[in-house]
Amino acid sequence: MFTGIITHTGIVRGFEPGDGGAHVRIEADLGPLVEGASVACSGICLTVLHPHNAGFEADLSRETLERTTAADWRAGTRLNLERPLKVGDELGGHWVLGHVDGAAEVRERQPDGGSARLTVAAPPDLARFIAAKGSVTLDGVSLTVNEVAGATFAVNVIPHTLAVTTLGAAAPGARLNLEIDMLARTVARLRETDT
Repeated sequence: MFTGIITHTGIVRGFEPGDGGAHVRIEADLGPLVEGASVACSGICLTVLHPHNAGFEADLSRETLERTTAADWRAGTRLNLERPLKVGDELGGHWVLGHVDGAAEVRERQPDGGSARLTVAAPPDLARFIAAKGSVTLDGVSLTVNEVAGATFAVNVIPHTLAVTTLGAAAPGARLNLEIDMLARTVARLRETDT
């Protein structure tokens, strides 16, 4: 479980496809990690393998490569990182599972004071879960939805977030990992079973 408040960034140092999945090496200064721990990597919850002082490794499944932007990762790709929430930690964003639902695409970026307003297109099957003033996670960052129009929605990214996450470089055409709010997912599923 995560909060969508990014604490670190890391860099992909190696990406090796194979057997339907892939193996990734990530350089990051996250402090001590243990084998089997979880880290959200641009919104994708990955299991830590071979932790060391300069980072860790992880395996990516076929499902992860098909549903997320991880298949686009290459040496040099910058990632937003978050360690899992501990009992008693401050919940500054919203409940984030690290289970990416699909890839969204930035359609437009406009300055809004010191912030950036991103207009993003969700995959059509996920659009119904996104509501104005609700929460979404884009590349692991917890954001509030400002408005929704069909399958597109808009968020404002404040200067601090632009400076400390990969969203600072998000331009039209960029693909971002999208996790819809788990409450929206649960309510939609309950409604389906009631009908």
